[in-house]
Amino acid sequence: MQMLMPTTELDPRWQQVLRRDASADGDFVYAVRTTGVYCRPSCPSRTAKPKNVRFFATPDEAEAAGFRPCLRCHPRGQSPAQANAALVAEACRLIEASDEPPQLDALAARIGMSPYHFHRQFKAITGLTPKAWAQANRARKLRDGLAEGRGSVTTAIMDAGFNSSSRFYANSDQMLGMTPTAYRAGGKDSVIRFAVAQGSLGAILVAESDRGICAIALGDDPEPLVRDLQDRFPNASLIGGDAAFEQRVAQVVGFVEAPAIGLDLPLDIRGTAFQERVWQALREIPAGQTASYSDIARQIGHEKSVRAVAQACASNKIAVAIPCHRVVRHDGGLSGYRWGVERKRALLEREASV
Repeated sequence: MQMLMPTTELDPRWQQVLRRDASADGDFVYAVRTTGVYCRPSCPSRTAKPKNVRFFATPDEAEAAGFRPCLRCHPRGQSPAQANAALVAEACRLIEASDEPPQLDALAARIGMSPYHFHRQFKAITGLTPKAWAQANRARKLRDGLAEGRGSVTTAIMDAGFNSSSRFYANSDQMLGMTPTAYRAGGKDSVIRFAVAQGSLGAILVAESDRGICAIALGDDPEPLVRDLQDRFPNASLIGGDAAFEQRVAQVVGFVEAPAIGLDLPLDIRGTAFQERVWQALREIPAGQTASYSDIARQIGHEKSVRAVAQACASNKIAVAIPCHRVVRHDGGLSGYRWGVERKRALLEREASV
């Protein structure tokens, strides 16, 4: 259906066309009546006048309406962004398969890019530099090795690709949140206080390490929330029903019920460098307002890393204090939420009335 100019300019897809938003490729195509051509949103061709633009969900619909595919952006084929994403995915597999982090020049050569272009594309797509990705991969290998319990702690450190124990121990607390021996023992000798309360949105679990709040979880039933905490640290000392800690829980419950009171708590935040940048950006969204995944990606300087932003939001384990519920789709619609879309809707409605 042909759209009048005001409708085109108000359509959120038009803003994606103006931005040449590669993250929208595959979501829709747009056609230009004066040229008879249809394009993907990221097409570098000269911007058409809004009154001449029509939107279609698929290339098939555009061609059925009599339009032909653009020869610059090839909307039926793989976009440059998709091709780069495939190459970066291959680079990630090479990093994961290497005993030690590969050098940038060697990795770029394997992929068939210049080091500069490869570094730029890798960071744009994953949100991390190749070096940071390799460090995160080593940390994952270490956590897996410690959890499996085979061999000594030193063996696990070396198997993860650290060529010296001293280099690892310099960053071990940030990487694991505790000593490697304690991590291997499932948090043995670590103390985590927790309590579960009931609110209008169901059960609310709040847990705190010696650094700060490490978990806020929402659910229908308290038992799965507690089991999830136990599974994360099976051998930690979980202290429930602490009278002093009940004040922390009351703060969280109070904020959920009445967002106007605000929530200022010390947090024990652990994630990759990219995840922590996303989570910090989420904390800067005022109550009563929302942002899209694209907005967050631009805010942290990684405009093309929209999917990585979405994954970081999904990895958040500290509900409401890190308000991932304030992130919505580019059209304002609600997307997934770890603790249920209806809870996300309820939280946003309450904050909107503040």
